[in-house]
Amino acid sequence: MTGPPVSVPPLSAPQPVPAPVAAVQPAASVPRKKGRNLYLDFLRAVALVRVVTYHTFNWAWLTLAFPAMGVMFALAGSLMARSLDRGDRSATAVVRARMRRLLPPVWLFGLVVVVAMLLSGWRPDEDGGGKAAGWARMVFWIVPISEPPFADADWARQIVAPLWYIRAYVLFVILSPLLLRVFRKAPWISVAAFLALAALAQSELLPLPARVAAPFTDLATFGACWLLGFAHRDGLARRLPAAGAGAAAVAVMAVGGWFVLAHPTEEGYDLGSIPLGQAFWSFGFVLLLLRFGPQSDHWIRRHRPLHAVVVLLNARAVTVYLWHEVALVLGVLLIDQMWRVPALENSLPLGAEWFLYLVAWPLIAVAVLLVGWSEDRAAKRPIRLWPRPDRQPDGV
Repeated sequence: MTGPPVSVPPLSAPQPVPAPVAAVQPAASVPRKKGRNLYLDFLRAVALVRVVTYHTFNWAWLTLAFPAMGVMFALAGSLMARSLDRGDRSATAVVRARMRRLLPPVWLFGLVVVVAMLLSGWRPDEDGGGKAAGWARMVFWIVPISEPPFADADWARQIVAPLWYIRAYVLFVILSPLLLRVFRKAPWISVAAFLALAALAQSELLPLPARVAAPFTDLATFGACWLLGFAHRDGLARRLPAAGAGAAAVAVMAVGGWFVLAHPTEEGYDLGSIPLGQAFWSFGFVLLLLRFGPQSDHWIRRHRPLHAVVVLLNARAVTVYLWHEVALVLGVLLIDQMWRVPALENSLPLGAEWFLYLVAWPLIAVAVLLVGWSEDRAAKRPIRLWPRPDRQPDGV
């Protein structure tokens, strides 16, 4: 992975062109479900909260307690398979629709971040690669399939860190028509193949340029989770024998956990820096969630505050993910100003990380109000400042 477990032209800018053209034929056993599964939405909401919490406190153990990125990739894979199975559009049209829903919020984020960096005195050609090459790489702010150029400053590195997930998501979406075909011919063999690729990525035996190695590592690390989303869509995960699924998940997690313990990083036992551990631990964890999770989501609907939070976070998942690091950076700046006010300095725990955490969430809410509408606009939905359960949208 390239980050810790997220100057833009108008919306008519070019998008990645997917290779597959024909529609994917759904498996005969694919269940036809109507409406959303709020349990999956609940998992995504928990994953988003975990991401914000991790980036605030930098607790390495959180990556083991809830591998949020593996969960998010699996849920996205399930939704992607559902879209490909509809049969009313070609695979190319489905990929285009996914890109249309994702890219405008990313472009808006990039516009704000790039302008802020330019105003700080940064230029894209500062890395010494040449003026033309530096400006040419700005295209990755439009088509996020590789790391875009950014300022050599701590705040800039922190803000752009989440973009690795966007890059991996885009690549998975482009590859999904092909991956779904392969998966349905040999489901568990293809899953095992991705776990083997994760081992190859961890070994660094494959000589790849840095710009290729980073996305390859991300795809290899989370490919098994993405395919597990396919398995959930097809009902394969739920049909696995309980004892066998539980034993397999625990065994895979044991391998991942052992590798993590044997290869600690400077941050400790952090899955974000250990691709093989991340791949195995996340796969086993997600398998348990999908196989043994509740089949009904009535328990979410019965608790109105929980239902409201789940709907809001899913309707603004891209906004929360992209802008939470901006909220944390602004939160630090805001707290720095508070130190200058004696009354606040003496009455508030300004030096506590949990206080930054409390400050960050209202700032994330401000981002939801100011730029969250871009997700509605991209999905061609009526624009809402604060989505509520009575008008629940489809997820990205």
